[in-house]
Order: sequence, then C-alpha cells, then structure tokens
Amino acid sequence: MVAHRFVEVDGVRVFYRETGPADAPVLLLLHGFPSASHQFRGLLGALGDRYRLIAPDLPGFGRTETPDGFAFTFERLADITEGFVTALGLDRFSVYGFDYGLPTALRLAGRLPERIAGLVVQNGNAYTEGLSEMAHGLLTATPDQIRPVLEPDGTRGQYLAGAADPAAVDPDSWLLDQHYLDLPGRKDTQVALALDYASNVALYPTWQAWLREHQPPTLVLWGTADPFFLVPGAKAYLADLPDAELHLFDTGHFALEEKLSEIAPLIARFLERTTS
Repeated sequence: MVAHRFVEVDGVRVFYRETGPADAPVLLLLHGFPSASHQFRGLLGALGDRYRLIAPDLPGFGRTETPDGFAFTFERLADITEGFVTALGLDRFSVYGFDYGLPTALRLAGRLPERIAGLVVQNGNAYTEGLSEMAHGLLTATPDQIRPVLEPDGTRGQYLAGAADPAAVDPDSWLLDQHYLDLPGRKDTQVALALDYASNVALYPTWQAWLREHQPPTLVLWGTADPFFLVPGAKAYLADLPDAELHLFDTGHFALEEKLSEIAPLIARFLERTTS
C-alpha cells in the first residue's frame, strides 16, 4: 500500500508518498524537473514490500503547497527537505537524487552527513563534464527563453528525447507534469528555479570535495541518451568515488520510465549492501 500524506514544514505543506515497513531501510526519493513524486510510482510498487520508500513533492512541484512570498531557490528546496526528513524522524537513510533532486540531495548531505547511508544518483549532475551544450544554454537563458520549455511540447520532449522505445513511456507522465505546470504561478516558479540552477554548478567543487572526504556508498544510474546530462558526467563520479557502482542504460533523461525492471533490482541490492 502507498500512503499519500502531507506534513507542515516551515509554512510549506509538503505532499509525499510513502510505502514499506516502518522499520525497513529508508530510501528518500527526490524527483526532478518538471515532475513530482509520481515519477517514482513504479519504484514504490517494485520495492515497497521490502524497503521504506518516501517520495516528497519538492516546493513548486506536484501537490506541495507554498506560502506567498516563498523564495524558489535550490537552497530553499534543501531547507524544506531538511525540515521534512526531521519532521518524519529519519535519522539514517539513503537518498535517490534525479535531476533537480540531486543538487537538493547533495545540499542535504552536506548539512546532515551523519544521516546519509548511501547515494543513488540517476541522471543527476555534479561535474561540468556532464553538462551538454543544451544545459549550458539554459544556464545563460533569459526568462523568455525558458518559458517555451514549460509548454506541452517541451514537457513531452523531456520524456521522449533519447527513449529507446517511445511507446514504453507512459504519456500520462508528461500530461500530469503539464497539469501542475499550468497551475497559477507555477511557470514563474519554474523560471525562478531555472535561473538559480547556476548556483548548483558553482557548488560542484564543494560537492566533489564532500564525496571524496565522506566516500558514501554510491550507485550511479544513467540514461545514455539524456540531452541535458552526458555520460562523462556519470563516469566523473568514479574519480572521487572509486568504489561507486555505475550502470548505463539505453534510454533518455527519465530512465525509470523505460528501465524500471532493470533498475529496481540494482537499487534493492544496493540497499541490502549499505544497510547490512
């Protein structure tokens, strides 16, 4: 059973999905743009019988509700996520960071290193080698250049670009994302976060130093046809984390859409190793 709940964190009403035994190893699932916790629906079903999986909607996404005047920056996403794990009493957990979820996860790890049991990185970049020409373009884009990405063609394209079999990608995924993007004020929110993305790139050296120092158990999962984050960005983790496990998949940005049956067993084995 997947439970659907809200918890109040610093004036933000955070929506989250949770499944699994209360005393099982915990995996915190942090989604990317332009999605929300629903992107993990398949993983919740595949692993929820053995592990406690918790997937919040980050502020500005999905069903999470923010107060007027909330500042949409990646630091604030990390603030709310830190408050979220504290509110749920998560003292020790692994974290899955995808796309926007990865910089949120690494900010969280820097603040709470003693709580991090392991990292699962899925098409989440922390190295300049991983930034495509398209990604570099977004780093210097104006609001008017960002807004077309928030329209239906842009949302659909993020799911289908690089997909080995587009018929395997559930169209309800991008239609639901577009529903949330079309809510009042949400596109302004996404423009603000896109404009703040350069703050993540500025922190790459800090995150790399943290990885080298702490050597967290790490599983890197990567869709090789991702138009934003390139394979060299996946391989770059191995320079700082020589014991990390790397798996490449013939798919695009949203790797779980096509490769869930291959990825779920890898995560299960990773959680067994890091919590035994």
